Amino acid sequence: MSSRLYVATRKGLFRLDRRQAGWTIGEVSFLGDHVSMVLPDRRDGALYAALALGHFGVKLRRSTDAGGTWEEMPAPAYPPLPEGAEPEKTPDGREWPQRVEVLWSLEAGRDDQPGHLWCGTIPGGLFKSTDGGQSWELNRGLWDHPSRKGWFGGGYDWPGIHSIVVDEAGVMVAISSGGVWRSTDEGATWETRTKGMYAEYMPPERRDDPSIQDPHRLVSCAAQPDALWVQHHNGLFRSTDRGKTWQEVTSVKPSKFGFAMAVHPKDPKTAWVVPAKKDEQRIPVDGKVVVARTRDGGESFTVLERGLPQANAFDLTYRHGLDVDGTGDVLAFGTTTGSLWISEDGGDSWQVISNHLPPVYAVRFAEGKADA
Repeated sequence: MSSRLYVATRKGLFRLDRRQAGWTIGEVSFLGDHVSMVLPDRRDGALYAALALGHFGVKLRRSTDAGGTWEEMPAPAYPPLPEGAEPEKTPDGREWPQRVEVLWSLEAGRDDQPGHLWCGTIPGGLFKSTDGGQSWELNRGLWDHPSRKGWFGGGYDWPGIHSIVVDEAGVMVAISSGGVWRSTDEGATWETRTKGMYAEYMPPERRDDPSIQDPHRLVSCAAQPDALWVQHHNGLFRSTDRGKTWQEVTSVKPSKFGFAMAVHPKDPKTAWVVPAKKDEQRIPVDGKVVVARTRDGGESFTVLERGLPQANAFDLTYRHGLDVDGTGDVLAFGTTTGSLWISEDGGDSWQVISNHLPPVYAVRFAEGKADA
């Protein structure tokens, strides 16, 4: 059972430790700064934190002592335009940004790839490091793909890569709004993986267009990487063939809308979502914070509410705000109103850790050496 959790927030990075008396907030790093993502690297115990500092740009930090001290690392950056080249423009005439605005996702490479890291950004760039974040290279295979010019922003003004799934055979990314993509040659070439998804927010003739799908979160089962789940803007989808085809899951309740998703690391049929009321409001349905869990591959869902507020609640959970540990028993989720809950029984019951954190952007359990 994991004994450490990192919580990235609008005003700092918080470390929680599981002691005999329960979960307590320990080390706090970057107090006052926007921490967009955190990655505890299971392979060597390193900890990475992505910062979004507005006028000062994005920053990347690395710690080898669980957040006690930090070193600055070079952040992913777009290469300069060739001399005389004109900036790219979107279909509506806006210039595509020439700088990284948010480091939105960080993932470690395979266990046999020490030092390999992947980073997804806004606006829509995928970067790779092979030296533990000492240097980064823009993935040209995806960046230069013709369909990228048709991607568009969801909640942000620009498209962004928020989900990266690495397995023994390749890497997958999910883009809001740009669909799901897979590469089996370390990013040299890419193919879309959205067959079965649909976009109800588009005109009928573009409903099935792969490059405009808006997956909110893509996750895979660690033990069975063929099994994938996506919380989409207009529903829940499941794949059992690494995204070649998707099946809509229609039994989720109390709503099919949400951002966060997690799948059991050993059982591909067990998954959790945090439903919400969509579009204009984006708050819990009926003012009740709940987690929905399936244990049969989406055939049915149980609404989990024990320990969660069931009246006058306005908590929204962002796409990285839910995580499950390596045992599949311990879960945590945080919200835009600064609440943080942890369950140690698969979601059957929840304990509130704090109602007064800054808005939560990401929660991640430390596994392996980082959990020492």
